[in-house]
Amino acid sequence: MRYIDPHVHMTSRTTDDYEAMRQAGVVAIIEPAFWMGQPRTQVGTFQDYYSHLIGFERFRASQFGIKHYCTIGLNSKEANNEALAEEVMELLPLFVSKEGVVGVGEIGYDDQTAAEDKYYRLQLELAKEVNLPVQIHTPHRDKKKGTLRSMEVALEHGLDPGMVIVDHNNEETVQDVLDRGFWAAFTIYPHTKMGNERMVEVVKHYGPERIFINSAADWGISDPLAVPKTAQLMLERGLPLDTVERVTYRNALAAFGQSGQMPETDWLTAAAIDQSMKFSGNSILRGGQTPKVEAADTRIIR
Repeated sequence: MRYIDPHVHMTSRTTDDYEAMRQAGVVAIIEPAFWMGQPRTQVGTFQDYYSHLIGFERFRASQFGIKHYCTIGLNSKEANNEALAEEVMELLPLFVSKEGVVGVGEIGYDDQTAAEDKYYRLQLELAKEVNLPVQIHTPHRDKKKGTLRSMEVALEHGLDPGMVIVDHNNEETVQDVLDRGFWAAFTIYPHTKMGNERMVEVVKHYGPERIFINSAADWGISDPLAVPKTAQLMLERGLPLDTVERVTYRNALAAFGQSGQMPETDWLTAAAIDQSMKFSGNSILRGGQTPKVEAADTRIIR
């Protein structure tokens, strides 16, 4: 089986994670721009971060046979620094049309403040202007209220629900998201959010239509193998292979493929791995390590 992890923060992960994901069958990932753990204090840090997502991180993933895409946006937590947010908004149009950018995200609400609402709306308009999908971060607190508000505002701005991915769903929000025609994404986290046992039951109840899963693995306790592990559990619990493929591969491809930046041929006809390559003179290898060179047809292990 092949898998897509459509929400994983690989900038926070090691090359060991890339290696393990490749071995497990992950062929493509999407890395949303997100909160880095402490506040950024100047616009240049955003510029360098966005450049990293479309530059070195794409290269690093390719060295392990994984196709890397990203979404670009101002996250809701940092939208509350309005002076800085204004400067970031000037940057975004320069990045959202870059190669490999498959959406505007992750955006939405955190504390559901007036500032968050302002910059969420501005970024919805930007997504409409460049015809990209939107990746919504639903809040950890007052999740149902924030999820409903996120969708209502998106509809108010004239977005097609089929172009909007509502992320971090749970049993409390999924029916509302599906009823309104949005994509319902679920984050599989150890101990918090949506565990894989619960996810199996969600798919059993709702089916695979407009539902898919991700790991959202980042600098916290998280699992970059959450997608293949949940797929395996679904199969063990008797879900049909077609259903599992849809929620772990095809639905994410359909949702983000609307960007025009993510054709399946990107990995089905990908070039061979050659770890002797460099990015800006830098290699992923360290002294004494032998570059791995593999033919393209050996890239997917299972």
